[in-house]
Amino acid sequence: MKIQQYERKKNGNWEPISSYDEKLKNPLVLVFGNRFIIEKEPILDEIKALFNESEVIIGSSAGEILGANVTEGTISLTAIEFENSSIKLGHQNILDTQKDALETGKRLADQLPSENLKHIFIVSEGSYVNGSALIDGIEAIHKDIPCTGGLCGDDARFEKTLVGYNENPKEGEIVAVGFYGDSLQITSAQYGGWTSFGPERIITKSDNNVLFELDNQPALDLYKKYLGDKASELPQSALLYPLSVKTEGRKEAIVRTILSIDEEKNAMILAGDVPEGSVVQLMMANIDKIADGASKAAEIAMESRDKDPQLALLVSCIGRKLVMDQRVEEEIEEVIEEVGENAVITGFYSYGELAPFSNSTRCELHNQTMTLTLLSE
Repeated sequence: MKIQQYERKKNGNWEPISSYDEKLKNPLVLVFGNRFIIEKEPILDEIKALFNESEVIIGSSAGEILGANVTEGTISLTAIEFENSSIKLGHQNILDTQKDALETGKRLADQLPSENLKHIFIVSEGSYVNGSALIDGIEAIHKDIPCTGGLCGDDARFEKTLVGYNENPKEGEIVAVGFYGDSLQITSAQYGGWTSFGPERIITKSDNNVLFELDNQPALDLYKKYLGDKASELPQSALLYPLSVKTEGRKEAIVRTILSIDEEKNAMILAGDVPEGSVVQLMMANIDKIADGASKAAEIAMESRDKDPQLALLVSCIGRKLVMDQRVEEEIEEVIEEVGENAVITGFYSYGELAPFSNSTRCELHNQTMTLTLLSE
């Protein structure tokens, strides 16, 4: 595996992270950056000038991860040439299915051949997709194939997210990368570090990822009561107080963040499903526990490896970034300490993270976690 990285500075120049003497052959190019830049400037043309014959995925982010650094208002580029394995890509726009995430997931997965498929990595629009349903659609086609990735971001604006596959990024797009080859070793993990507090409540009315009632009371009213003065800053303020959701039949609690609110229906729209009967509790965090959570995620991802990772794809939540603020790079440093300094680090801050729990191949949508996908050939 050969990897090259560039950063597009605010002045518009592409700066190589290291000195590169050779051209990569047909690389997979992962590009994450500020939504305004990738929307208004000819980024794809610039990338093709750097890597003519390449498969390019561009996604808007809530912060770019490149090496040990976390930046805003820039663009990170990581180009990967696979020497002993191969990739296939598919893309589907959720607007073509009237925002039916389940059907979108099925159509997306159908584009990836099943034979020798080892892993699926998803770069998804993050504005209105139901991540849980998207995963269900993918796994309806490729059961027991590990899947990781994330929902793209738009800093803390929540206005719109953009994704593109070999084209200028646009709304609604979702891209899947299928990894193939016996030489590949891919492991993944996720971990949070948030702490539950306050009373537990029962979801008494919901519809997929829309939460209406807790304990037969309007959920949005209760949530605003807890937020106090911060209620006027919704949905951004919800990133600091996510929900722990314990669902019957699942061993692990899922963390859910609010993507938007519907004042007319007095409802909250979350990033993934919140089934009726689930037990909900508010969560909060401190910086040290979040950094420890990143370390734990990396430790779990390394446990089952017999090769050192060459590439680490990190997807962390915008909520973690807001809490950590100027100390945000500490969680990246914790990851590097576990995976080793020889692994190339890239990734983005997201509106949702995709990864299985430990000892499972079933993918889940998470919020407020650090998620890692470690690759080597």
